[in-house]
Amino acid sequence: MSTLKPLPEHGTSLFRIVVGFLIACHGASTLFGFPTSGHTVSPLVWPGGVAAALQFGFGVLVMIGLGTRTSAVILSGTMAYAYFSVHQEKALLPMQNGGEPAALFAWAFLMVAIVGPGPLAVDTLRTKAKVGVGIGNEPAAAV
Repeated sequence: MSTLKPLPEHGTSLFRIVVGFLIACHGASTLFGFPTSGHTVSPLVWPGGVAAALQFGFGVLVMIGLGTRTSAVILSGTMAYAYFSVHQEKALLPMQNGGEPAALFAWAFLMVAIVGPGPLAVDTLRTKAKVGVGIGNEPAAAV
């Protein structure tokens, strides 16, 4: 009889991949004008260009699951900073100040940092290789 236990773990990975992809696209759009075509900003310009560089770089790392927890903490902090420095001064609530994406990203990345990368991540594969766990989660055969 099969069980659906692995699905939540894979859901964790899918959540991480999608959120990392979305923030990387946001950073790429600001830095390179791709996937949207609009005004670009140098990564050396504070705060928008630096934020875009962090979003793109750490977003890709979160997406592939490499240095996931550290990258997610940095992105969560970046999004919290964006919310409080850009949006909060306009109005109290996110619905009033346009800060819903920043607030959602901040909490989503905090969740990734707490829960971890899931099974479909470079971090997880590296850990399994160090411990010597085989593909089916059994210890690797001794040679």
